[in-house]
Amino acid sequence: MLSEQFMERRKADILRSIVKKYIETGQPVASRTIAKRPGCQISAATIRNVMADLCDEGYLSQPHTSAGRVPTEKAFRFFVRELTVRRPSEAEFARLQAAFRDVESLESVLDRSSHLLTKLTRNVGIAAAVPLSQQGLDRLELMPLGERRVLVIVVTRDRSVRNRVVTLDTDLSAEELLSIRNYVNFHFSGWSLADIRSELEQRLRLQNAYYDALLQRLRALYQRGLLDIDLDPEVHLEGTSYLLSLDVHMTREKMRDLLRALEEKRRILQLLDRLLDRPEGEVGVHVGLEEVHPAMKELSLIGIRVTTRGGAVARVAVLGPMRMHYERVMSAVLSVGTALQRVPS
Repeated sequence: MLSEQFMERRKADILRSIVKKYIETGQPVASRTIAKRPGCQISAATIRNVMADLCDEGYLSQPHTSAGRVPTEKAFRFFVRELTVRRPSEAEFARLQAAFRDVESLESVLDRSSHLLTKLTRNVGIAAAVPLSQQGLDRLELMPLGERRVLVIVVTRDRSVRNRVVTLDTDLSAEELLSIRNYVNFHFSGWSLADIRSELEQRLRLQNAYYDALLQRLRALYQRGLLDIDLDPEVHLEGTSYLLSLDVHMTREKMRDLLRALEEKRRILQLLDRLLDRPEGEVGVHVGLEEVHPAMKELSLIGIRVTTRGGAVARVAVLGPMRMHYERVMSAVLSVGTALQRVPS
């Protein structure tokens, strides 16, 4: 691995300058461009020799014989390792917190986070979390839809709303559903969903449950997954249109495959889990994502893992081109992640 320990300072400085210039222009960088830097006291000939060494070591490539050099994935990884994340100023952080002021649920918090990341970076903003089964129940609502179908709506104490439609063997009237709803809300409001399921299973196993009409109807709903709606991940992604304008070598078919992959919520969550394996609150950078998906070869992911005040573990990230402004994006990810962490539950 190339580092300050094994690489003379001059070579590292030239490589950093090449990567910065390439990020700025998107064009191959020539030795004379580096030699013209303010304060540079190295000749263009010496820089050419250093660039040749960097090519041999896999840090630069040369598209054409007479052209300048282009940093490789290896060069970007070296460049990123030396970066420090700029923390937001008090004024910047206050503006971000204000952007979360009117959010009322985990879903809206994540939606706002992905929107802010896209707005700040002009790349794909991602925010994801798995709602907690230990989240307390606020209330249950049941609505008849006809043809033995019932709309189940579960609102938790973090103001998240989950719903699903269940189909029963027999119809339940609006009055019967109201009785079940009142029973659950009266006995279990404030309980975690996991504890409610455990307690209901015990109550429904008791002999007297077989003679109680209300519990019989409740059993019919419970067996169809009355409260099994808390495990689907919340994934919010915004800014995929920016992928269409990226300066990457991607065929139309590969772009279509990439956009299709980004529509799969569980795949996105797996991607974040796999790549953002750093300690909580620490910004992680993964350069080059070919191992995840062939169409992501020239993309990078920058993200952070935080725990919200409601207890959910959330991940916020930016997906963008390898040639991105890493310092700016890293700062944006840290800022949004910290603000999300402090949103009142």
